[in-house]
Amino acid sequence: MTRTVYVNGDYLPEDEAKISIFDRGFLMADAVYEVTSVLDGKLIDFEGHAVRLKRSLDELDMAEPCSKDELLEIHRKLVELNEIDEGLVYLQVTRGSDGDRDFVFPSAETPPSIVLFTQNKPGLADSPAAQKGAKVISIEDIRWGRRDIKTVQLLYPSMGKMMAKKAGADDAWMVEDGFVTEGTSNNAYFVKGNKIVTRPLSNDILHGITRAAVLRLADELQFEIEERKFTIDEAKQADEAFTTSASAFVMPVIEIDGAQLGDGTPGPVAKRLREIYLEESRKTAI
Repeated sequence: MTRTVYVNGDYLPEDEAKISIFDRGFLMADAVYEVTSVLDGKLIDFEGHAVRLKRSLDELDMAEPCSKDELLEIHRKLVELNEIDEGLVYLQVTRGSDGDRDFVFPSAETPPSIVLFTQNKPGLADSPAAQKGAKVISIEDIRWGRRDIKTVQLLYPSMGKMMAKKAGADDAWMVEDGFVTEGTSNNAYFVKGNKIVTRPLSNDILHGITRAAVLRLADELQFEIEERKFTIDEAKQADEAFTTSASAFVMPVIEIDGAQLGDGTPGPVAKRLREIYLEESRKTAI
């Protein structure tokens, strides 16, 4: 079935969708995005994604393309039109196009571009990868300094995933000044005893929507949460580790730079947090 996508006010078959070659998202990566998961045909954490989208737009002095209510309606309609039970809705907003290429921003009257499409992912909640656990390698973090803004500048994270694949791993954790920042598309954590350690929020990392939900649930389960910088060597000595993201939820990590964690299988903390996150998300999905 051909997907229906949304482009600047129109619902179109994907093969009819068009964006100007002068769009700044294409020419300058001058764009932000969000990805919202769908379970049982409903949106997970939509409110959090909408709030973060506005923050990203504000930080870049970019206009909002529509209201939050309109955005929700677009998401829901795409889910319905594409018959998504489990999957993702991708949203991208760019600064638009004033008909030519220029480093200077276009005038404030130039409308932003907005594009949304769905990805059908049957079995998203019961991912075999989560049951197996992920192996990660460490790489240098050479991205720009405003990682808290969810821009489409994803070349280096993509390269990081390819570095991991070449090394026989599943993903990479990025390291800056000796400390882990985050994964290529996720926030990173390790577990020692009853303590969960993760890097604190700053411009250095993305303010994960799933991160906030999982830390709240971990606190309710009476885990000690320690938000601080940590090294790869610390993580290697942990009882277990995991990552969080909107598309993979809670993903157990079983190996870091070749060092096996625990018995080499997903740890109980990561498994429990994934289970309860999915339970709670399904209850609050819209």
